[in-house]
Amino acid sequence: MVVVYKMKKRTKIIIACASLVTVVAAGLFGAGLYFYKVAVVPAPKSFLSKSQKIKPGSSLYPAHQWYQSVHKQRWHELSATRHLKLDANYIAADKPTNKTAVVAHGFMGNKDQMFQYAYMFHNLGYNVLLPDARGHGDSQGNYIGYGWPDRLDYVKWIKKVIARKGADSRIVVFGTSMGGATTMMVSGVKDVPKQVEAYIEDCGYTDVYSEISYQAKQLYNLPRFPLVGIVSAINKVKNGYTFKEASVLNQVKKNRRPMLFIHGAHDHFVPTRMVYPLYKADKGSKELLIVPGKGHARSYQNHPKLYTDTVKKFLERYLK
Repeated sequence: MVVVYKMKKRTKIIIACASLVTVVAAGLFGAGLYFYKVAVVPAPKSFLSKSQKIKPGSSLYPAHQWYQSVHKQRWHELSATRHLKLDANYIAADKPTNKTAVVAHGFMGNKDQMFQYAYMFHNLGYNVLLPDARGHGDSQGNYIGYGWPDRLDYVKWIKKVIARKGADSRIVVFGTSMGGATTMMVSGVKDVPKQVEAYIEDCGYTDVYSEISYQAKQLYNLPRFPLVGIVSAINKVKNGYTFKEASVLNQVKKNRRPMLFIHGAHDHFVPTRMVYPLYKADKGSKELLIVPGKGHARSYQNHPKLYTDTVKKFLERYLK
């Protein structure tokens, strides 16, 4: 009788433990699905600052006024995977040129929010192509790629520029935040056309896993383990890649073309410290600009002359 009692007690303990594990696992999976929606599903995000009206006197006002009135062509492309229809604005230079800047926007941004950079490149004499990444703006898609699937889309955009503007095209790829990460991811793609002569990235992250882990801690005071791994696994099932696989750092290590790295000195959304290992890992000719001031992706707004002059000198050096 004692043996039977002990076996029953042990069975109850095993069942209780199994039930607890099931409840915890279900809770973690539920939390993972919730944060997958926060991090990966395109939708308004409470942690992003709302766009403010550009007022006269703002450093962005001339660029904004120009962008509202300049003629824009609508270009379309199909994504490299999933057959999504992608949308872009193309702005021709005032004088015919074979130089084109392909501009990549940030997380939950769109092509129209990149008006100040379009203005800068236009004033430097470039044609400008401003795509909407998949899941953003007027492009199709139900997930945010953080630059990883987008890197292949941007290669297709680059090839479209060459097809339309000629084999003698000279192209610079530029991006801010997620677009900066996308730019660096493009630099490591094996078949990037030779017409891409330089890259300029502004405040991109080292890899998707590290950035989402950082944001989980900053925004929700949550540890990276196990939540970020769960969200990454869900993303693998739904979208075909893990966050660790989406490594900007590994892509930059493959680059041999000139790259200008820009980061704000006091960036607390993509921390400034991320730019240093990226700069170190790059194998091509490279330059680094740390711009004084606070805020994320605000370096142009904070110091437009310093920003433009640095970009101009970099391009004059490598796209002579």
